[in-house]
Amino acid sequence: MSTSAFGALLQLESSPPIANPAAAVHRDKHGLANASFDLELNEVRHGSSPTSKTTKANSGIATPLTPTGVENHSPAPDVYESAYPNANQASSSKTKWRLLSACLMNLGGGLNDSAPGALIPYIEEDYNIGYAVVSLIFVTNALGFILAAPFTHALEAKLGRPKAYALSMAVLAAGYVIIVCKPPFPAIVASFFLLGFGLALQLALNNVFCANLVNSTTALGFLHGSYGIGGIIGPLIATALASHGVQWSFFYCISLALALFNAALAAWTFRGYEKELPVQLLATFQQSTSQQDHDHGVASKTQSLKQAVKNRTTLLGALFIFAYQGAEVSISGWVVSFLISSRDGNPSQVGYVSAGFWAGITLGRFALSHPAHMIGEKLSVVLLVIGSVAFQVMTWLIPNVIGDAVAVSIVGLLLGPVYPCATAVFSKLLPRSMQMSSLSFISALGSSGGAVSPFFTGLLAQNVGTFVLHPICIGLYGVMLTGWACHPRISKRSE
Repeated sequence: MSTSAFGALLQLESSPPIANPAAAVHRDKHGLANASFDLELNEVRHGSSPTSKTTKANSGIATPLTPTGVENHSPAPDVYESAYPNANQASSSKTKWRLLSACLMNLGGGLNDSAPGALIPYIEEDYNIGYAVVSLIFVTNALGFILAAPFTHALEAKLGRPKAYALSMAVLAAGYVIIVCKPPFPAIVASFFLLGFGLALQLALNNVFCANLVNSTTALGFLHGSYGIGGIIGPLIATALASHGVQWSFFYCISLALALFNAALAAWTFRGYEKELPVQLLATFQQSTSQQDHDHGVASKTQSLKQAVKNRTTLLGALFIFAYQGAEVSISGWVVSFLISSRDGNPSQVGYVSAGFWAGITLGRFALSHPAHMIGEKLSVVLLVIGSVAFQVMTWLIPNVIGDAVAVSIVGLLLGPVYPCATAVFSKLLPRSMQMSSLSFISALGSSGGAVSPFFTGLLAQNVGTFVLHPICIGLYGVMLTGWACHPRISKRSE
């Protein structure tokens, strides 16, 4: 994957130096959510020029008026880097490398999440455990995701974006080292807690970064399409290694190497990230500090998270992603076991069906994200989920391994664009001042569905049978549609 793949996506509009940077700051696509400050610009006071006045826009940020009292409508840049005069080319290059880094991190996430589905039969045999016990790895993974929610914004504010990425990769690497050593099963369960925390941290940072780029739906399609590529590669490599006598835990040597590489790449591409904010934006932060301390006080990170949790879009978004991730990871984790127990499939062959599911997700994210954006994200999600229900039923009822494999792949194709479309909608509905906190909460709590649902699927499969995968997924699709219908209409952002 080269940076040229992102060239068309990240073309920056050429523009002359901005004569009035302050007028462009509040229109900045990247917003304030990505800055490592604990301030919300509820009110910004510009200098007391005798020939100018200020007025507040709907966003709460003071907008300078010209001497005639008419708002200055200077052209706003399309991505945050283009707000810097005479720096368009350098900024474009940096953004391409940063998107590449984000995609490689998400590729590692897909590699991590898709492998257990192919490895579960070998883990069960190696440790002599059943469905219910092996499902504990999904529980601790969920706990890691949930714990990451209140810390993501604080860690970025304390460490800065590059070090926050490096920390997330370091936590992942620690978890992989434990697994590679093949310790007793309780230690394996504990290692998945580290994996959940590290993945949640990098996912929240990457979602916010891509959601604020120009053509955010397409950018998110690249990001989560890369996750799908990892999802394809994971089961292929895991099945090939384990079925040829290689110890199953050695698969995670690949994930370990990728995590270490991503740590170095993210530290390099995002270096100086906060220092690149426009000078005027930094000035407004400084000017607003003393005033906010005097009148209102600086909002703490805890208060910011509380505001995000009370937001309707945040709660509905978390519910939607909880159901989506629950269905996605349940299919990936248990479809192989379903084909072995209910269709008498050969483990060395049906292990590749999970790769077909992830291939469908990847193709859907790369090929269908842009058409979904053209149709409209809200309508597209409804149509895609309804189609997923239909093919999930086919997977349940068709008594043939090949037919099931095809149907599962189509389910993946339809589910693929749903996550990037949903994230784009959330970013439009959320105020920029709480984007990081809200999307972190959505990613952490929502993605825990990818652990809770597979765990309960395993518990039921132990007593009833692996066919329970399908009614559980259909129920989760219903939750997705219900939560989606409750979202407010998207209005034009005034910030």
